[in-house]
Amino acid sequence: MNTTSFKTYSAKPGDVEQAWHVVDAENVVVGRLAARVATILRGKDKPEYTPHMDVGDYVVVVNADKVRFTGKKETDKKYFRHSGYPGGIRERTPKEVRATHPERIIEAAVKGMLPRTKLGRQLYKKLHVYAGPDHPHEAQQPQTLTID
Repeated sequence: MNTTSFKTYSAKPGDVEQAWHVVDAENVVVGRLAARVATILRGKDKPEYTPHMDVGDYVVVVNADKVRFTGKKETDKKYFRHSGYPGGIRERTPKEVRATHPERIIEAAVKGMLPRTKLGRQLYKKLHVYAGPDHPHEAQQPQTLTID
């Protein structure tokens, strides 16, 4: 009987190289953008992906105010939050959120696709979203990514 054993690779903290990526969100559907960004933040697009380690890259999203929804989600979708007091639930549509804080649309979508653990909170900190085309991360020499 041939008992060839293969070793499962597990990334070590010293092995991880984290790059920076810039994504232009102009005319990109929110869910497709968030799914791609969450994959990059987790590192699932890398061969050295390890579920319990932060092997993902940093992501900078620009033009968040020009992101697109399909169908009637712009007016029908609701974002909820609660103050913790009885009757303290608040709801807003994407149209209302876009008027004041457009970056929160993408942040909420990506956060919903990350794990609800300590690692997920750590990964979320590597996401940087800006409403306009400018960002302060030029020193990191980010690579441009296109989302289809």
